[in-house]
Amino acid sequence: MIWIDTIVQGILLGGLYALFAAGLSLVFGIMRLVNLAHGDLIVLGSYLILLLVSALGLHPFAAVLVAMPAMFLLGWSLQKLVLNRALGEDILPPLLVTFGLSIVIQNALQESFSADSQRVSAGALETASVSLGPVTAGVMPLLTFGSAILVILALNHLFYRTAIGRAFRATSDDAVTAGLMGIRPDRVFALATAIAMLVVTIAALYLGTRSNFDPSIGPARLIYAFEAVIIGGLGSLWGTLAGGVVIGVAQTLGAAINPEWQILAGHVAFLIVLLIRPRGLFPREA
Repeated sequence: MIWIDTIVQGILLGGLYALFAAGLSLVFGIMRLVNLAHGDLIVLGSYLILLLVSALGLHPFAAVLVAMPAMFLLGWSLQKLVLNRALGEDILPPLLVTFGLSIVIQNALQESFSADSQRVSAGALETASVSLGPVTAGVMPLLTFGSAILVILALNHLFYRTAIGRAFRATSDDAVTAGLMGIRPDRVFALATAIAMLVVTIAALYLGTRSNFDPSIGPARLIYAFEAVIIGGLGSLWGTLAGGVVIGVAQTLGAAINPEWQILAGHVAFLIVLLIRPRGLFPREA
């Protein structure tokens, strides 16, 4: 029974990692941009939600609705004014630019909020739980996993069943030819990053309400996101959810054996999947 509960908790934890990874997967799939500031943008979103909760007295789930337009505009502006200038055949400039952006965000947050750990209070939801047959699960982990599924459903619908999605796919396949057909790749890239920032804001909500955070934890969240994307297969949004679940289950099983092995177990699972399936579990070409 203990092991069943451990696996269930790991699956639910995987929903959080999938939220970390979904925005990263979307941006990489469309413009092949490896955003090294992705984890720091999640942390920035958590601080924005904390600020709204503290200053306006909003519930976190209301604060995230207020934060979304601001993060959408931030994503659009970053891509339009900064990242589009770095895109090209050489992958090094975007890496350098996003690495610099990561450093800027971390230092700005530390100057503004100090290095102390913070947490967004979700009230009674933090301790609420429900019975799932032989195991009991927290309401917040269930909401996190449900949100991950809804986000991936929405992104898949957007990507494969809308005109915007067709523009995304056309630009991803061949930006030059898409431009000849009247599509503006720079605008498509800006919109993709802005939409990814909406997902980042949702991830920030659950990061802030489920754990403590500080300005320096962004890179660790970036690693979890990268691992989930690579395990699932580049370009596969449902694979991203599967990758998050693999990492989450590995971490909870490792912690059940020895608490010191929690983080290590997730990385070991990542390496094992790479050895068995170097292209990930569900590569898009498949």
